[in-house]
Amino acid sequence: MIRATDDLESQRDALLHTALFKQVRPEEADQLLPHLQRRYYSKGDAVFHEGDTDHRMYLVETGRIKLTRESTDHRIHLLSITGRGELLGEIPVFDPTGGPRTASAIVMTNGTIVASLERAALFAWLDEHPRVAIDMLQVMGYRARLNNERIADLVFMDVPGRLAKTLIDLAQRFGEPSEDGLVVPHDLTQEEMAQLVGASRETVNKALMEFTQRGWISRRGRTIIIYQPGKLIRRAHQ
Repeated sequence: MIRATDDLESQRDALLHTALFKQVRPEEADQLLPHLQRRYYSKGDAVFHEGDTDHRMYLVETGRIKLTRESTDHRIHLLSITGRGELLGEIPVFDPTGGPRTASAIVMTNGTIVASLERAALFAWLDEHPRVAIDMLQVMGYRARLNNERIADLVFMDVPGRLAKTLIDLAQRFGEPSEDGLVVPHDLTQEEMAQLVGASRETVNKALMEFTQRGWISRRGRTIIIYQPGKLIRRAHQ
């Protein structure tokens, strides 16, 4: 049986590990906890849909969520993956015009726990702790820089380089050390992996085969084992 105090500790721990709240003191975070609305999700559930007009941001306590966008001809494109201790859907909270959501958040793993926070509650808390707003601006500036870097990668980096960089990113966020190597359970289809890299499935599969033949990685279903992360890092910087 999970006690209420255990729930609060889990929420506090997840909140303090997000980029936006890393500089927040535990006693300051405790003031936000009563405003977090916690929900459990199963694989395939939607946390929010593209076009929604709510003003909440979401904190992933456990599990994994993918952000997807639908094209005019109804093709689904994978934009990013969000995991434990990460925020998603925060743009409408800080955008003064609000506006509809530009992507859908789809749960990837059963037992995913997500806490939501309304803009009004967040802004009332920031009125009490204005210093934190400066930290948040710095973090959001860093995230904007990462988005610019991703755009540059799509323009200037070849597919094997982008794949290597994607695998390293997944390993840093979701990798689990083992005797065999760094185990990265990505839970992605071949098409979704290609979308994440920003290339065709055929081209990404060819690059994966090359990395496998070189002995850098191996593949087991929707899991990749990385044997030589240094090789991937160097390939990502060529």
